Amino acid sequence: MSALALGIGASWCWIIAGLGLAIGEVIAPGIFLIWLGLACLATGLVVAATAPSWPVQVIVFALLAPVAALLGRRLMRNPPPTLNRRGHDLVGREVVLDTPIHNGVGRLPQGDTSWRLVGPDLAAGTRVRIVRMDGVTLVVEPV
Repeated sequence: MSALALGIGASWCWIIAGLGLAIGEVIAPGIFLIWLGLACLATGLVVAATAPSWPVQVIVFALLAPVAALLGRRLMRNPPPTLNRRGHDLVGREVVLDTPIHNGVGRLPQGDTSWRLVGPDLAAGTRVRIVRMDGVTLVVEPV
């Protein structure tokens, strides 16, 4: 069997391993398996292009895995400050009240969530600005 045929077969092994690791990341998310999976996929591409021996393939993967992990760590180091803090994205927005605010408390539907509001008593249809978050409550003031 030719070296090229062996290289193509081996490249599929690396690609399948990379896809398996990516699926593993979906099943058990930890933001680490995906980087090893990408190193496997890159190794598979190198193997398909050059058809090296197995020891060289392992060395290529051993070099690419820490590079991919460090790259992933660098990319994930600074997530957006409002990640998983949806209410903070609303601060500063102006909205129209669908329902009135009674005794300082009201509700505001936004997207798939109904937010608790606190602010002065206001009628439905009043334009308000969301000034801050207090826990899971939006604090509003009339515009």
